[in-house]
Amino acid sequence: MSVLGEVLVGLVILVGLAGIVVQVLPGNVLVLGAVGVWAWMTGGDAWWVLAAAAVVVILAELGQWLLAGRHLRKADVPFRTIGWAGVAGIVGFVVIPVIGLFLFFPAAVYLLEVRRRSDRAAAWAATKAAIQATGITILVQLAGGLLATTIWVLGLIIT
Repeated sequence: MSVLGEVLVGLVILVGLAGIVVQVLPGNVLVLGAVGVWAWMTGGDAWWVLAAAAVVVILAELGQWLLAGRHLRKADVPFRTIGWAGVAGIVGFVVIPVIGLFLFFPAAVYLLEVRRRSDRAAAWAATKAAIQATGITILVQLAGGLLATTIWVLGLIIT
């Protein structure tokens, strides 16, 4: 692969890492897809780099579901609430670009939990737990994305 191609792959990886943090783009999918394109164009040992990056990304995706899910279960926040709050966050993103996601998601969790529990303090605790679970998700996905990126950079050096 040419240097320009490798730079473009690197830029897509950076966009993927930014997507992990902002939670708007499927970040690790972009990272892994970019590494996959690089492996396809490079061939040879690059396929091992792709395999290692895929294992890391899959483990990160699985880990974020397990850790965030356990955190939400401990706080007694049902996945139904998170699902509806996610939809509200997407609507918020459209209504008020970027900022709306961060406003509508916690507001929806709070309102749904007030309705479900009839207790504002418990609803606020559930909202904090949902925000913490989102943070856990971001950190685990980012760790996986950064590790996959590191594997790709090492692959660039080796191949």
